[in-house]
Amino acid sequence: MNASQLDDFLALSRANPQFLAPFSETLPDGGQVQVWDTGVICIEPVVPASKDVVLSCGIHGNETAPIELCARLLADILSGRIVCRQRLLLIFGHPTAMNLGVREVEENLNRLFSGAHAKGDRQSMERQRAARLEQYVTRFFQHRDATERLHYDLHTAIRPSQYEQFAIYPFTHGAPYHKGQLAFLCDSGVDTILLAHGPTMTFSYFSAHQFAAHAFTVELGKVNAFGHNDASRVAKLENNLTQLLQTPGWQPPPLDLARIRVFKVCQEIIKQSEHFCFHFADTVANFTMFSPGTLLAQDGSRQWRAGDNAEAVIFPNAGVALQQRAALMVEAAELSADRLY
Repeated sequence: MNASQLDDFLALSRANPQFLAPFSETLPDGGQVQVWDTGVICIEPVVPASKDVVLSCGIHGNETAPIELCARLLADILSGRIVCRQRLLLIFGHPTAMNLGVREVEENLNRLFSGAHAKGDRQSMERQRAARLEQYVTRFFQHRDATERLHYDLHTAIRPSQYEQFAIYPFTHGAPYHKGQLAFLCDSGVDTILLAHGPTMTFSYFSAHQFAAHAFTVELGKVNAFGHNDASRVAKLENNLTQLLQTPGWQPPPLDLARIRVFKVCQEIIKQSEHFCFHFADTVANFTMFSPGTLLAQDGSRQWRAGDNAEAVIFPNAGVALQQRAALMVEAAELSADRLY
């Protein structure tokens, strides 16, 4: 394979959605680009700076805006328009689902990390992919002891959102939250933060828990078909990712807590049978608020209601598999100075 075939690595991965034989090429600045698998490409600068960055997208195949953003960044790196100074592992998560224009083929890939892919007797395309992606992230982060490890897992939501771009901060097991990362997200247009309430099987939690990475699930608007995304809506994030990769020492403006909205989880709604239903319309957007006591969902005799405070809904999806989360209910929270570092 030659450099011209790398000009569109996303197309190459989609043409080989199950497996792509590893190969490497030299970048215009002398760095190495290493293809590890379909959708998995590593940039090794000649003299890497202090950060190791994982940038993932397409973990759900129909979430196209982040896929297009990552494809643009990669094209700029491969052409030399961006000289990448940080080690970078770029992952297009699920090429098969991308080709089909679906969220998943057999099951939700973003619930299969931290070893969940190996639990039980079930075999699926997503379980095989999750196991391989864990191996690649492990290989990348264990290559050296970087000063800082980062993982931004980029998504879009099924529904529209009252706050279009928001991030989920994985459960920290009591550790404080990082001001620099909150500043980066806020300056990138991601000004709403949801604090996770416990361990999960998501890709970002895997990196955070296993490798002490600053890791986030970042939601960048609503699902659209390829070619139907407005790149200007993610321009702030794309610009800041470019600065992060090409300019060692670059920092966003200091964090202004007044500029970010913070929420915490107050209850989780789990689908238990095919009788499950929500008591609000399918058109309800993420972060829609419900007054205390409002009936939210029902599954046979089981009911979920808003508690003593107003609660907002996140990721409502009645079509999930049994025993999967159908929605999160969240409430406003504050980050005090002693919870930041």
